[in-house]
Amino acid sequence: MPGPSALPPLLVVDAANVVGSVPDGWWRDRRGATERLRDSLTGLAEEGLPGLLPGPVEIVLVVEGRARGVEPVAGVRVVAAPGSGDDAIVGLAAEAGGRRCLVVTADRALRERVARHGAECAGPRAVRP
Repeated sequence: MPGPSALPPLLVVDAANVVGSVPDGWWRDRRGATERLRDSLTGLAEEGLPGLLPGPVEIVLVVEGRARGVEPVAGVRVVAAPGSGDDAIVGLAAEAGGRRCLVVTADRALRERVARHGAECAGPRAVRP
């Protein structure tokens, strides 16, 4: 089994936080907004995030609430948080076990929690131009 450094970096996206970062009417269709975010992430699987995380990367989109049920697509795994999306994201960071992990969120408390597990953080603009 390959060690953490042999695996591609992990990009974990806080769907609720990133979707909510732009007042584009997402609240009228949270699931649709989350699906549009998911689809916009697919190109990052190979290219990564320029200047932040070289590709290829494993992308995990964490969804909660009304966005549960969003299906994965090629290049983007979707994790439906059974409770708090933040707790699911912290769990993913903890499971990374030495593998490079970048969490995309603007939530300061979540950033502090994942940093304790060695994860790096970037704001929503990293994935939403």
